[in-house]
This record gives sequence, C-alpha cells and structure tokens, in this order.
Amino acid sequence: MKYQFSGEIAQSVRFDFEPGEFVWASNGVLMAYSPGVDWRLRIPGGLGGAVRRSLAGEGVTLTYLETSQVGQYALLAANAPGHLELWDLEEDGPVTTTRGSFLAAWGSEIDISVTVARRAGAAIFGGVGLFLQQISGVGKVLIHGSGDFHDRRLPAGEQILVSTGNLAAFSSQVDYDIQGVGGCRKIFFGGEGLFMTRLTGPGRILLQTLKRSYATSTSGSAS
Repeated sequence: MKYQFSGEIAQSVRFDFEPGEFVWASNGVLMAYSPGVDWRLRIPGGLGGAVRRSLAGEGVTLTYLETSQVGQYALLAANAPGHLELWDLEEDGPVTTTRGSFLAAWGSEIDISVTVARRAGAAIFGGVGLFLQQISGVGKVLIHGSGDFHDRRLPAGEQILVSTGNLAAFSSQVDYDIQGVGGCRKIFFGGEGLFMTRLTGPGRILLQTLKRSYATSTSGSAS
C-alpha cells in the first residue's frame, strides 16, 4: 500500500490502492476518495467484538475501504490538530491505542480487537478505562497524536511517568499502571490530578504533546 502524509498543523494521509488492497479506518476520518473506492462499515471480531468495542468507548464499527480497480485513492484526516505516526507491527509488535488515537491500519493480516487493562488501578484511575483497543498481525497502523509526538523506546525495566491524556499509544508488551502524585499541594494545585500513568519497558511508546480529553472524545473522531 502506497501512502503519503500532507500538512503540518492537522496532518492527513493519501492512500493509493492496488486492486485487492484494503484499509481499516476509524469512523469519520474519510475526507475524500476516488469513485472506484468501495467503503462500508464493518465490525472487527463480529458480535463479541462489537460488545467489547462499545465497552471501550470506541465506535462499534470501523470503516473498511477497498477497490478492485487501478488508480484509486482515498484521503483520511483525523478532524483535529495533530500529527500522524506510523507503527510497523512486524518491527514494533502489537500496539495498544488510547481512545481517539487510532486512525487506520492495513496489511496482509490485521486483527483489531479490544483488550482488558492488566491492572485494576490503571483501569479505574489511569484515564483510559478498563478496555483498550489493540491492533496486531502483519501490517502497519497509523496513530494520530494531538499536537506533536514524543517517540520513546523503553529498554527492559525502564520506567516513565506520563500525565493523563498525553499517552497516545504503546507497545502491548509495555506494562501499564498508575502511580500517585503524592502530597496535597500537588493533588490540589499541580493540575495533574491524583495519578500519573507509569509505563515499564520493554517497548515503544508514543506520547502526544497536547492532552486529549477522553470525556469529550467521540467515535467519529479518529477513535
């Protein structure tokens, strides 16, 4: 699949299709497409996947684009300021995306599912909920980040504390938990709430410089 990014403030991507190629995309991100592109709504994982996706706060369906014709293209955009980053599933392994960060995925084998947070505390207080979207298989994923990206690769055992709302995506082998900020003054006047997200390597993480409000995210905005 050929693709090209455009823009600086709110990036978009153009896909140039060969016959038989396909792209999974978040609902509401399809900006324009050539007449030979066929798109429809599909539910990854069937009925069980629909239930889990609804619990995760994601749209129940995704947009599935494909064509049998030559010379066809589609333009996708996240409808929000920010940048796009490529995640290679073969190189970086499965990726877990926070709400509003998944834009598109394509490849020979793509599995889009919903996984349960491994830590109860992280699920309740970590800001991204009990259920998280996970993409695995053979192919590539496009992640949308609000603002700019900070791309880190954590070695085994290395930890980083991330403010709620600044985590866009992380390798599924990264351990995800929370840690209290400590101290009444920090809690009431620090602007970071009660907890920070603690990530432990190994694995890749993508941070976004602008906090995303999960309370106001909708299924039609790169979810």
